[in-house]
Amino acid sequence: MAASLVFRQLFDAASSTYTYLLGDPATRQAVLIDTVFEQHLRDRALVGELDLRLVAVVDTHCHADHVTGAWRMQQSTGCRIGASRRYQPPIQGVDLPLDHGDRVAFGGRHLEVRATPGHTDGCLTLVLDGHGMAFTGDALLIRGAGRCDFQQGSARTLYRSITQQIFTLPEACLLFPAHDYNGRTVSSVAEEKAHNPRIGGGADERDFVGFMENLNLPHPRQIDAALPANLRSGRPADGKVPRPADWGPVRQTYAGVLEIDPEWVAEHLQDVHVLDVRETGEMQESLGRIAGSQLVPLDQLKARLSEIPRDKPVVTVCHAGTRSAQATVILRGAGLERCANLHGGMLLWSQLGMPAQR
Repeated sequence: MAASLVFRQLFDAASSTYTYLLGDPATRQAVLIDTVFEQHLRDRALVGELDLRLVAVVDTHCHADHVTGAWRMQQSTGCRIGASRRYQPPIQGVDLPLDHGDRVAFGGRHLEVRATPGHTDGCLTLVLDGHGMAFTGDALLIRGAGRCDFQQGSARTLYRSITQQIFTLPEACLLFPAHDYNGRTVSSVAEEKAHNPRIGGGADERDFVGFMENLNLPHPRQIDAALPANLRSGRPADGKVPRPADWGPVRQTYAGVLEIDPEWVAEHLQDVHVLDVRETGEMQESLGRIAGSQLVPLDQLKARLSEIPRDKPVVTVCHAGTRSAQATVILRGAGLERCANLHGGMLLWSQLGMPAQR
């Protein structure tokens, strides 16, 4: 699997949601499954850092516990939005409507679409070619199954979906759900057939329906906000794309660092305050320093925060962009939100031929 597939499992702690990135290493085409609106910058950064080209973002169902990041990802990458065509009215923004038997291709790989309604009318399970992995959404969870008491849910329908579409996969097929609330990451068809307390161990339809109709679960906390947004593929009501900064083209890395490119900084030096966090002796080295920059070594920054001007956004810089990345963490922790790390530090600045004092 490792040699023929790029695979990452991502987690949103607020909603206990798993997002999955799958890529074809030969063509670099990729798909993203079950994104979370608030995790867009993380997911977008990972796609870029792995040098992947996103061709589709797919939701296994219309979520009730978080807002999808599908629309944001489409705005950022131009990818298509995939979801079930069975929802009525159709989900707005979907340009890749999916139903049982369809395929979602990414390079030389593909996901087979299996309709697995019961949690909602439009639940899908996505099965990787070769039937070694399946992404079950909320239909089948690890040692559980999706609740059936809202969004046209039906325990009887879900029983048939699981037994006919998921449990018919090879026993060794790995199962990846959309959520887990106990830190579990993966299961298998054989495991769930044997040990799932709702539908495993020889349970029949009467057992499953009786279990599911007596769960007495509380109303999902985010359903009133999540469902309307997800019926728009996650597009905000005002249609505006959230951005990490309003003062420049700041982006977030997969490590969570806010950074900005040296080309933009060089063109806007009069609009930002450059904070150099190297040691004093480094100013005499060949890389030099950016004209007008303020020198505050990183190990002194916390004690000298009052010296940092707040009338302009702050761009931190060091030798290669590592120490200055930590400087942004310190600044933001002190309430200075308008800051970003200079990507590549003075090394990249010099390589690009940007002016420096030596």
